[in-house]
Amino acid sequence: MAVGQQGKFGSAAEAWLRALERIKPIGDDARLTLPALIEALAPTFDSTPALLTDQECLTYSDIADRINQYANWAVTQDLARGDVVGLLMQNCPEYMMIWLGLSRVGVIVALLNVGLTGTSLAHSIDIVVPRHLIVGSGLVDNLLTAIPHLSGSVRFWVHGQTHHNFPRIDQIVYADINAPRPISADHAPTLADQALYIYTSGTTGLPKAANVSHLRVMQWSHWFAGMMDTRAGDRMYNCLPMYHATGGVVATGAMLVSGGSVLIRPQFSASQFWSDVVEWDCSLFQYIGELCRYLLNSAPHPHETNHTLRLCCGNGLSANIWEKFQQRFRIPRILEFYAATEATFSLYNCEGKPGAIGRIPPFLAYRSQVAVVRFDINTGEPARGDDGFCIRCAEGEAGEALGELAGNDPFSGSRFEGYTDRNASSRKLLRDVFAEGDTWFRTGDLMRKDKSGYFYFVDRIGDTFRWKGENVSTGEVTAVILGFPGVSEAVVYGVTVPEAEGRAGMAAITVEPNFDVAALRSHLSLHLPEYAHPLFLRICENIEKTATFRPKKYDLALEGYEPAAGGEIVYFNDRSVHAFVPLDVPLLEQLRLGLVPL
Repeated sequence: MAVGQQGKFGSAAEAWLRALERIKPIGDDARLTLPALIEALAPTFDSTPALLTDQECLTYSDIADRINQYANWAVTQDLARGDVVGLLMQNCPEYMMIWLGLSRVGVIVALLNVGLTGTSLAHSIDIVVPRHLIVGSGLVDNLLTAIPHLSGSVRFWVHGQTHHNFPRIDQIVYADINAPRPISADHAPTLADQALYIYTSGTTGLPKAANVSHLRVMQWSHWFAGMMDTRAGDRMYNCLPMYHATGGVVATGAMLVSGGSVLIRPQFSASQFWSDVVEWDCSLFQYIGELCRYLLNSAPHPHETNHTLRLCCGNGLSANIWEKFQQRFRIPRILEFYAATEATFSLYNCEGKPGAIGRIPPFLAYRSQVAVVRFDINTGEPARGDDGFCIRCAEGEAGEALGELAGNDPFSGSRFEGYTDRNASSRKLLRDVFAEGDTWFRTGDLMRKDKSGYFYFVDRIGDTFRWKGENVSTGEVTAVILGFPGVSEAVVYGVTVPEAEGRAGMAAITVEPNFDVAALRSHLSLHLPEYAHPLFLRICENIEKTATFRPKKYDLALEGYEPAAGGEIVYFNDRSVHAFVPLDVPLLEQLRLGLVPL
């Protein structure tokens, strides 16, 4: 256990008990949704800051008023319960005000990815069939690239000043700012009603819109409030995309239900991070993906240790940097968790065990059944024994993680709410797993579980490939490469090679001046079996990322091992000379003809 994980912040058991206490009352009032709750809290916290940026400070009273204003706008547009409005905006307090206000009267808000354009954005809009779409002024040009590809009729509104002719929703809503009207009980949704569509890519295909009920929003907000022990004096630093569940619901909702505040940043900046945290007196921050690695790879910052942080919460903090990160920046407590927008279970590492994504304490095993089963990479399905049932993995063995679906309890956190696409929803469910008639949720993630009950993420199923008759985990290979001196970033993926079955490993890396490619090969030999060694190595100036700091692996895989223009070097792992050699044109031609031993 890392230093500082317990002590004055309480034990792991206390975190679980707080979370259970926070979610216990949910359901006592079926109409107490998150926007309704924030309105109810407004008189108590009144002028307390709630959502902050450099430009504005919204208090709890301000939020309650804005919720009413957007709710009343929805009513004047004849939007009924179950109608959909798309939201395409950068991070800002108004983002949350819009979806809280519209969902307050039963409208479902689709949180669109701000990085999409053209047909990808059009697809995300079409699959939720919105009547209206609200776009931030800075993203109007992105929307215009999608409009010609839309199949349905949508009315567009812009928030903020723009040179385009869309009507400005902010002018209409703000005109009523001094006269918010109470929400009629006839318009108030229940916890069973849907609040949001949040998009998830899954392992294959185009983005899917996951259904998120008001119940789920309340459970997320209160559960994390308990896990993080959020308080009225806390301030969360949030630079994660608000169109995702973590940045848009967890980081914000967990604070607002406790009277705390959230500093909202449009995006992550390693150079600005510590200045912001100190200047705004933040006590918590939310991380995802490689954010912590970026901070660790950054030059020393004068404020990196004189902060008042008590906790950071998130997922994806690798074991090979966990302790370095915690010690360098003096983070008292790290709360790593595993969850997915549509998943039926989540895991929490309350003890701060480096590398683990969480565990289920014995006293909560009855609430959340999770199993790790053997996976057949050739069929893309869990393996089954002679009796037709799935095979549980042994201790330390990697397999697909499954979560058992709850029965008919409408307030269970183990319900599967699915996607707008029924076929996609059906593919996430596995039946007759351990007994006839049982149903389990497929995570699409490979995990392993140790003897103490801790789970460890291994890889996405779509990222594991087969080479020379063996399964290669891109996550495992990436971790080994990142452990080599001189490598700053790495992403591993499979590429097809002529006259060879399966996919060969390839790594794209960014390096420091002291990088030694010959020594890397020796390092790989020490830590990986030969079949897992990358056959190709691309030295990149930088690796493009998604908004959640994940490398654009699909784009890299499409590029393959062709030597790139612009000076990037591609190496071939030549086993005949036991060295990485530059992939020149003659060698490339030999590979195409299948003349090079692999």
